[in-house]
Amino acid sequence: MLRNMVGITIFCLVVYLLGTWLVTRLSARLRSIGFIKVIHLAIFVLISGLLVGFLYEVVTGRMSYLTWSTIGILLGEGVVLVTNRWRCPLTAVAEGLGSGHGQVTDILLPKSIADHVWTIYTWLFAGGLLVLVIRLLW
Repeated sequence: MLRNMVGITIFCLVVYLLGTWLVTRLSARLRSIGFIKVIHLAIFVLISGLLVGFLYEVVTGRMSYLTWSTIGILLGEGVVLVTNRWRCPLTAVAEGLGSGHGQVTDILLPKSIADHVWTIYTWLFAGGLLVLVIRLLW
C-alpha cells in the first residue's frame, strides 16, 4: 500500500514539473500577459485547494490518493520555486512582457498576506506532513 502511494507521489511530482516547464514555454511563446495571469491564477487556486484538501485528510485521518498526489504536486512546486530563486517562472515571463509585476495572489488576497502566501503555505504543508508522519507511525 505505502509503495503504491510513494509511486503516486513521484508520478505527480514528475507530471507537475513537466507541466510547469510546458506552461512556461507556451506562455513565453504566446506573449500574452493576460494568458499568463489566467494560467498563474489557475495554478494558484489549484494548489490552494489541494493544500486545504491535504490538511483536511491528514487531520481527519482519511488519507487517500489525493493526499499522496498533493504531496507530489507541492514538492514539485517547491522544486520549481527553489530552482528559480523562490520566484514562479511565470512571474518572470509576465514581467519580461511588460507587466509591472506578475504576481496573482494580490488579486485574491490583501497585499500584506499576498506577499507572504508561499511562506504561509510552506508552514501549513510542513505541519501537515508532520501530522501525516505521526499518524503513519502510530
